Amino acid sequence: MKIDLRSDTITKPTSQMLAAMMSAEVGDDVYKEDLSVNVLEEKIADMFGKDSALFFPSGSMANQAAIKLHTQPGEQLIADHYAHVYNYEGGGVSFNSGVSCKLLNGHRGMLTASQVKEAVNPPDFYHSPLTSLVCIENTTNKGGGACYDFEEIKKIKQVCNDHNLGYHLDGARLWNALVARGEKAKQYGEVFDTISVCLSKGLGAPIGSVLVGDAAIMEKAIRIRKILGGGMRQVGYLAAAGLYALEHHITRLAEDHRRAKEIGKVLENLHFVESVEPIDTNIIIFKINGDEMNFISKMATKNCHFYSMGQGKLRFVTHLDYTQEMHEYFLDILNNEYF
Repeated sequence: MKIDLRSDTITKPTSQMLAAMMSAEVGDDVYKEDLSVNVLEEKIADMFGKDSALFFPSGSMANQAAIKLHTQPGEQLIADHYAHVYNYEGGGVSFNSGVSCKLLNGHRGMLTASQVKEAVNPPDFYHSPLTSLVCIENTTNKGGGACYDFEEIKKIKQVCNDHNLGYHLDGARLWNALVARGEKAKQYGEVFDTISVCLSKGLGAPIGSVLVGDAAIMEKAIRIRKILGGGMRQVGYLAAAGLYALEHHITRLAEDHRRAKEIGKVLENLHFVESVEPIDTNIIIFKINGDEMNFISKMATKNCHFYSMGQGKLRFVTHLDYTQEMHEYFLDILNNEYF
């Protein structure tokens, strides 16, 4: 039995999802004639209470488009030093938008309103970049799937309002936060100017993210997507996978969270584990006493696969394709077979 906990991006479409994909109504989406894409965009816009949504090939492209919508070259965005837009999008902030990042040391990838307020450059001080955007991530990837307190999100919004800043949410794993916290998508739509959500992580679709926002900010989104190379043709086959995922795979995220917490409890009792970070959703980050690469190699001999995050940290990510049978097998290996 193979256990693959490298990421929740490694999932494959279920047979039911494949059936939905094969029966999709499609057209040329560059001409906005793909019915399945149109339905997906309308559905997600409605979920968040926003005017407009646009389907993208990837979350990175959706985030990069949002940054370009909010900023001008030479300006600056505020983000946590763990932020995906800074660490994992190939330097796109500077390359695509000519924007710099002011990185703050939040808690598990999460910022506070007071931190954001202190980081805003005075708009009349022309020696420093003009602050124009705040980007936060929920849940946080490098922060171990941590979920923001929604009250803090609203406080950051007030700072943005006070300083005339855009407010973007990298919500690649927002579905996990909604399930873990019992929140609603519309809460987020009321606060953020733009939100990107991913369909190919916890929800199990093979590809795709969606950017949502109000009409005024989204008016140029399709042009920016084109500039970034994101125009697609009969992409409704993929949109249909996203629609199926939204209907069938959101509430089951609670299973991933439960299994992640059970793994965490086992790790806490193992003598070779130095520490386990708090587990809010489906990401487990921990440190061991000893050579992490040796641990990875030895677990691979048991057909268990996962990544090092560097700096002594290891990561497991539970997901749709990690079944209860696999879970019990994996816990047994951790408890009985490693040392």
